Amino acid sequence: MEKLIVVEREKKAGHSAKKNRRDGKVPGILYGKNLKNLMVEVGDLELNSEISRVGEHGVLDIIINGDSHNVLIKEIQREPVNQKIIHIDFEELYENSRVITEVPIKFIGENTVNKNGGILQKERSSVKLQCATAKIPKVINIDVSNLTAGNACRVADIEFGEEISVIDSLNLVIATVATVNKYSENAEESVT
Repeated sequence: MEKLIVVEREKKAGHSAKKNRRDGKVPGILYGKNLKNLMVEVGDLELNSEISRVGEHGVLDIIINGDSHNVLIKEIQREPVNQKIIHIDFEELYENSRVITEVPIKFIGENTVNKNGGILQKERSSVKLQCATAKIPKVINIDVSNLTAGNACRVADIEFGEEISVIDSLNLVIATVATVNKYSENAEESVT
């Protein structure tokens, strides 16, 4: 695994974070139990490359001020229009530590639901879990192909390994299937 180079940054002016973004840097913060909060910056391309490899809530090795840190990507803030990363939070991890993180959901079989006359309504895009850092899944795949109109998928319907604890309520609805109402001209004519 490559180590991501992160540079400590100093807040010089009121708009230094904007200037960093224009220069291809993403501002962020590194924090942990035995670490004072450090304002950092990292190259946009390098960061996006690592996120595509480990996921949006994955574990990275970073180097800052010559020291190596094992960190969890705790939060990513994105620009609403173009989805560029505008800020990132790193939480330092310690050996054998268990962390609470959100793992993104990937829905599989949505086309089958649509072909059967349903519309998949996604209620959640992630699930909150607690596990050892080495066991954090990159994504949770949920097969919705067998759902029909009126069905719902809940957190309790997902199978996790013994080493993973679910923090969200097991009754939390992740997705539902609604029916497609077909518009017909005959229905409109009978109304008028």
